[in-house]
Amino acid sequence: MSTENLILLGTIGAPHGIRGEVRIKAFTGDPMAIADYGPLSDGKGRRFEIAELRPAKEVVIARLKGVTSREAAETLTGLKLFVPREKLPDPEDEDEFLQADLVGCAVVGPDAAVLGTITAVVNFGAGDLLDVETPEGRSVLLPFTKAFVPVIDIAARRVEAVPPEGLFEIDDAK
Repeated sequence: MSTENLILLGTIGAPHGIRGEVRIKAFTGDPMAIADYGPLSDGKGRRFEIAELRPAKEVVIARLKGVTSREAAETLTGLKLFVPREKLPDPEDEDEFLQADLVGCAVVGPDAAVLGTITAVVNFGAGDLLDVETPEGRSVLLPFTKAFVPVIDIAARRVEAVPPEGLFEIDDAK
């Protein structure tokens, strides 16, 4: 199964307890909403249904149907959980979009020069970053804040960026 039409809703973390519960890092606005989309998939065809869910610090604790032991839960650690895009509601206003919609958008600077193309949205704990592939093939991480990315036009597949000075410059000193 291709993940092309799938949207990442969460990642299974470590087991919780001995009865097969797992921690899930949910990427939904409300972490408890991850259970509202019906069965989730791992992108390879395996389906997972949330039987019970409760909040915890920075994650939710879930009991998945068919997972009844800690050992079974351990085999799921790191598994990404997806839902088909059509299961998601349409954005409520034109300023709303999915992070997945940013992938493939052109990034242009204040002078309208093409800086690159967004290949991913990542977060290493200090906020979202846009992974931008430059025309030379380098990867540059651009902070995804209103200050650095003031204009997002999903329909035009384009974002306007005001990157920190020197971020997209090639370091010839190496």
